[in-house]
Amino acid sequence: MTSVRCSIDERYVNPLFEVFDGGDFILSSYRDVEDALTTVQIFVQDPAEAPQAAEALLAAGRIVGLELALEQGDLPDEDWKLSYRKHFKIDVLSPRLAIVPEWEVETFRASADCAAHPGIKELILDPGMAFGTGRHATTRACLEYIDALAVENADRSFLDVGCGSGILAIAAKLEGFREVAGFDIDPDAVQNANENAAKNGLDLRFVRGDLCNKSTLPGVRKTGDRSFDVVAANVLGPILVRFASEIAPLAVVGGQLILSGILDEVYPEVKNAYAARGYAEVSNKLVGEWRTGLFERKA
Repeated sequence: MTSVRCSIDERYVNPLFEVFDGGDFILSSYRDVEDALTTVQIFVQDPAEAPQAAEALLAAGRIVGLELALEQGDLPDEDWKLSYRKHFKIDVLSPRLAIVPEWEVETFRASADCAAHPGIKELILDPGMAFGTGRHATTRACLEYIDALAVENADRSFLDVGCGSGILAIAAKLEGFREVAGFDIDPDAVQNANENAAKNGLDLRFVRGDLCNKSTLPGVRKTGDRSFDVVAANVLGPILVRFASEIAPLAVVGGQLILSGILDEVYPEVKNAYAARGYAEVSNKLVGEWRTGLFERKA
């Protein structure tokens, strides 16, 4: 197995994934909590494919304004598929919820953290190739908002727009939200999210949905034309702006909308786009370069 990789600032990871067009090549990323930069990489079985993979990665870098310095190396075949696991650790979000990698369940249950929080819910997760481990700044901020909203009142419905691994919707359900649904444009993410729901013993159904084609949304628990009490959309800022007219109606009047995946300099544009559609900002969080906002629909 050959790896084509480079290290970049974390703020460019989401944009790079968004524009990457590598055909059959799959782009993955990881960042050790002690590292300043994130590694993005492509694995190829045949070393002869490495130049083509490198060009696809370089092309994506140019689109987001980066001149990538690529490296190439070999990895034993038995290791590469699971290499991301060493960067995904147990994360106690609050006294009510912990993010637990599937392979660390027994370790967590025997830990002091578990003993210190009787009744804590375990969100068991294997993110695979889908976005959402809880360690990225945007996902973490969303989870913190979901946790706070659940304490306030969990007897509400919840929708996850662009569900990725399903982590936000699964967290909402574990924290007591009454009705939970999610969708993603990527069928692999939908499959991964459904698998993660099953790992947690939850009766959730994630489906493929495309904001460009509203006719696909009624498959989301047959509620594409119905609003939810709480909606979370952890996608890129420009996408939140582009699809504000589609996302804004998904929350009921008086409901909450969590918007994330937003670089700090883009946040005012996102905020204005939703203010024009009846939303008022309740609060926001800045983690590194990423800002996440909680909004309430007033009209």
